[in-house]
Amino acid sequence: MNIVVCVKYVPDATADRQFESDNTVDRVGVDGLLSELDEYGVEQSLQIKEKAGDDTTVTALCVGPEKAVDAVRKALQMGADQGVHVLDDAIAGSDAIATSLVLAKAIEKLGAEKKVDLVVGGLASTDAGMSVVPAMLAERLGLPQVTLASVVEFQGDQVRIKRDGDTATEVIGGTMPLVLSVTDQSGEARYPSFKGIMAAKKKQLDVWSLSDIGVDASEVGAGAAWTEVEETTARPPRTAGEIVKDEDGSGATALTDFLASKKFI
Repeated sequence: MNIVVCVKYVPDATADRQFESDNTVDRVGVDGLLSELDEYGVEQSLQIKEKAGDDTTVTALCVGPEKAVDAVRKALQMGADQGVHVLDDAIAGSDAIATSLVLAKAIEKLGAEKKVDLVVGGLASTDAGMSVVPAMLAERLGLPQVTLASVVEFQGDQVRIKRDGDTATEVIGGTMPLVLSVTDQSGEARYPSFKGIMAAKKKQLDVWSLSDIGVDASEVGAGAAWTEVEETTARPPRTAGEIVKDEDGSGATALTDFLASKKFI
């Protein structure tokens, strides 16, 4: 079996994140890491491999700037067998539509060498949160999709998932090849072991350009984006908190009034 798991390099949520002059996210001048939500996709891919046997290959695929290779390396350290990093200056500023195009073409290139049975992704990226790339990938690849899985069951070429909605829980399934996305309820992602970290250094990691996957530069980047951020506002500085004292028994009322004034209740 051949599994491709899509991973994204995102700005660290604890870092001082910034925007570029064109209002795109600064992905170079800030510390980044493998998106936490994509770690669950890697974990489920590895669990499927462990059940399917040693003839299964897990490939971590990432699109992003030079530092994005760190996301691929993290997936390799967790246990993925090989990695692919699509790196090209023209990709900067791409939206979800262009990103799905690049990912689809890279998956098709991988499939030309060995049929891709399963494409796996996370719930969303922590820097955008759109949750649309897996569905776009399924459309571009002409594959069925089983998305937003909180539980994944795998047997032979059948994949069955549980999807938790606001009002109901659905159980749906499909026959591979297909696109699967998982939520952060699908199971805690493993930490890379020392053995895994050392082994990752010897694993294959290919770097492809747009020309390698047959994508024209005019199809990606900010100029081809269907969406545009027109304005950004800097985060206001942290202000001093307000302390509610309860010296005469009125603390509960004061706290309630404060929460109500902020529309928290």
